[in-house]
Amino acid sequence: MAAARALPLTATLLTGTVALYITLVAFGNITDFGTNQQFVQHVLSMDTTFKDDDLMWRAVESKGLQDAAYTAIIVWETIAALVLILGTFQWFRDDHPRARQTSTIGLLMLMLLFGAGFIAIGGEWFSMWQSQDWNGLDAAMRVFLLSGVVLLVNHLPMERVEPATGTRTNA
Repeated sequence: MAAARALPLTATLLTGTVALYITLVAFGNITDFGTNQQFVQHVLSMDTTFKDDDLMWRAVESKGLQDAAYTAIIVWETIAALVLILGTFQWFRDDHPRARQTSTIGLLMLMLLFGAGFIAIGGEWFSMWQSQDWNGLDAAMRVFLLSGVVLLVNHLPMERVEPATGTRTNA
C-alpha cells in the first residue's frame, strides 16, 4: 500500500513545488512591477547586446509594446500558477486523471513560456545570450527543466489499490 502511494505523493509534492514557485514569481512581478519590467525592456530593446547591424532590426524599442509583452508574461504566469494550484489540489484529493490533465496544462504553460518565450525568443531572436547584464537563460533553463521533470513524473504509470477489493490497477 505504501508503494502505491509513493508516486502520487511525489507528483503532488513536485506539482505543488512548481505551483509555489510560479505563484511567488507572478506575485513578485505584480507587486514589484518595475524590476523585471527593466529586464524585459533591455532584452527587447537589445541595448546590451553586441549591437550587430544584422540583428538590431529585431529590437523592439516601443515602451508600450515592451510593457504589453511584460504584462502578457505576468498574466501567463498567473494563469499557470492557478492551474498548478488546482492540479496540486487534485493530486492531494487522489483525483489522478484530472490532476494529471490539469498539471500537464500548467506545466506545459511554463515550458512554453520559459522554453519558447525566454530561451528561444528572448535568447536567440533578441540575442539575450550576448548580454552580460540582462541574460536570463540560466534561470529560464532551470524552470524549463524542472517543469519537464515534474511533467514526466506526473505521467509515470501509477499503481492504485482499490479499497473494496484490494486489487491493484494502473492509473
